[in-house]
Amino acid sequence: MILSPFEWTIAKRYMLPGRGEAVIALVAGISIGVVMLSVAMLVIVMSVMNGFRAELTDRITGLNGHAVIQGYDGRLANWQDVLADVQATDGVTSASPFIEQPLLASFNGRAEAILMRGSAQEDIADLQDKVLIGSMATLAVGERKVAMGSRLASNLGLRIGDTVTIINPQGRTTPFGTVPRQIGYEVTAIFELGVYDFDERFVVMPIPNAQTLLLSGDNIGMIEVQTEDPDRVDEILRPLGQQLSDRALITDWRSMNAALFEALQVERVAMAFALGIIVLVAAFNILSSLVMLVRSKTRDIAIMRTMGARRQSLLKIFVTTGSVIGAIGTFAGIALGLIVLFFRQSIANGIQRLTGAELWDPSVRFLTELPSRTDPFEVLAIAGMAMGLSFLATLYPAYRAANTDPVEVLRYE
Repeated sequence: MILSPFEWTIAKRYMLPGRGEAVIALVAGISIGVVMLSVAMLVIVMSVMNGFRAELTDRITGLNGHAVIQGYDGRLANWQDVLADVQATDGVTSASPFIEQPLLASFNGRAEAILMRGSAQEDIADLQDKVLIGSMATLAVGERKVAMGSRLASNLGLRIGDTVTIINPQGRTTPFGTVPRQIGYEVTAIFELGVYDFDERFVVMPIPNAQTLLLSGDNIGMIEVQTEDPDRVDEILRPLGQQLSDRALITDWRSMNAALFEALQVERVAMAFALGIIVLVAAFNILSSLVMLVRSKTRDIAIMRTMGARRQSLLKIFVTTGSVIGAIGTFAGIALGLIVLFFRQSIANGIQRLTGAELWDPSVRFLTELPSRTDPFEVLAIAGMAMGLSFLATLYPAYRAANTDPVEVLRYE
């Protein structure tokens, strides 16, 4: 829509009402503010929801892979052959054996339920960037040394160099019954994965050490699988599932956390719908401000019509006025949303200090920090929706202005 100099001059004049039109200016300012806040809220909420899902997915799959192959009885016999078959599958980028077993840990009279994880040396080395204190390089085969999550260490009151007792209730069988197996391990590394449940329960050691603790011989519990595309994990592993159907069960990352990710998706859609209603309210504000502007400018419109202004010109003037209001509010909202996202953790911490309420409880939200991941295409969709609704809101007032009858308006002037 190309405006002539006359049309653009009038549109600019109407976008900046004079002193006698304070109410119109106020309503237009409120319209811009509502559009700005609604767009900012949409950008913030959708980015946080995207970030929460992406961070949770990355950290869960980073520890457990895109899929897990597990023996029906909890132990995967002949796992070397299974591992070779997995690694030879098209679309699989890596596969690693591991053991995962719920046990107990005790230190200075305190006891906590733990999840003992026996990992391959290369997988242990990959956790080094998550270490807060100590080093994963100290976890050698045959050494009674472990690494544990930061919250578990805090709960037990452990520090680097302390010895934690790990208890395996399924110990050796004696004439007097089963005696739990208790072994002391030196804590040589404390890590933080960023997922609350993992940091509160995980204890890591090499696979041979875990096999010794569990008295499981050369058996392992599971094989972790990484694929080239986590969204195609079902398709990639389908042939392998048929091949191993009599020995093992394959569970992908979505099945392992189905309830969590489904709840996130429902919450995401609900929030987008609710905030979309706010954008619609902002569009109605633009409509009301333009209706008021048309009513206050009825005499001016009639004079322009008598001087030769066409209906099409009046349509352009008022559509441009409302669209510019919507565009200003939209771009200001995107800018405000990105600024808030950049300082999101500081803002959340400040609100927590002021109110005394915990806005981000890691035990409920799983992640230790407020995440964010902004999707440019989603931001463009939000901007398009806001500007589209703003444009639609201009059509009725513009139609009213274009159809003003100058004879009726000026008859009694």
